[in-house]
Amino acid sequence: MEFKLKIATYNLENFDDKPGQNPTLDQRIALMKPQLIRLDADILCLQEVNGQEIEGQPRQLLALQQFIAGTQYENYHLVSTKTTNGYQVYDERNLVILSKYEIESFNQYRNSLINPLMYRPVTAIPLDVEAKNVKWERPLLMAKIKLPSNQVLNVLNLHLKSKIPSNVDGQRLNAYTWRTASGWAEGYFISSMKRVGQALETRILVDQIFDEDENAFVAVCGDFNAKSDDVPVLAIAGRIEETGNGNLARRVLYPCESGIPDSHRYSLFHHGKGEMIDHLLVSRNMLQYYQGTEIHNELLHDESLAFADDKKYPESDHAPIVAAFVIR
Repeated sequence: MEFKLKIATYNLENFDDKPGQNPTLDQRIALMKPQLIRLDADILCLQEVNGQEIEGQPRQLLALQQFIAGTQYENYHLVSTKTTNGYQVYDERNLVILSKYEIESFNQYRNSLINPLMYRPVTAIPLDVEAKNVKWERPLLMAKIKLPSNQVLNVLNLHLKSKIPSNVDGQRLNAYTWRTASGWAEGYFISSMKRVGQALETRILVDQIFDEDENAFVAVCGDFNAKSDDVPVLAIAGRIEETGNGNLARRVLYPCESGIPDSHRYSLFHHGKGEMIDHLLVSRNMLQYYQGTEIHNELLHDESLAFADDKKYPESDHAPIVAAFVIR
């Protein structure tokens, strides 16, 4: 059996329907839906999908339902991250996997394979002698998807911690101003620990998949908040150049954007410079079926301008990425 398979990842950027929101959800959908349809993905990983409240009911992905209504994704299988008790989706920044094909199982991981880190802040005011738990806020979402060929594709959708500094007690004068440079640096360091910690947990999960089957189909998609040569991406990819162990060659993940020219290889535009911080990595065994990758960044705006005057654009500030395969 031969069939086409398109896998895509797209950070929708705080996709919500709050009262008084500007731009409105309708304005956002009008501009973003054509881009969603253009992807024509069989498997779509979404990040930053916010949940909406209905009185007396669990929080739901109502804005997303409006977004995909009338598209090919409307009747896809859907799984998402849930709060700790599993009763409802998170208020903000849910991960969602939409699949044309049956989702056999799914799970989420947040400090599940790595215990929370113990860290004692050194610039906190007042200084606390007790070490505190450092947990990552965002879980990883994994789904096992049964393809028409009866092969199973392991899809991991993630959103790693941003580079925005984490809070340090007593070091913030307000949301945008730090008391000291060292306080800002420590906040940045804590965020880096979370981001690399999430990447490590992802790589441990990938290795567990390969422990069961070194020929497994694996796709890791999402917003890494890291460039291709940054530690989080390198840790998840597991290149031989880093491990120095040729016996691990079959466990390497390939960043699909690698074949795109440098001038077009960016998913975010910041201060006039394109940055590749969203990625789609696939297992080596999938490369025999690989056809190519597109980054739909033609109309990507400079997200730093929106933060300068607090006027948000209707579109997302991230470009979607789609990789195509022909499975035989």
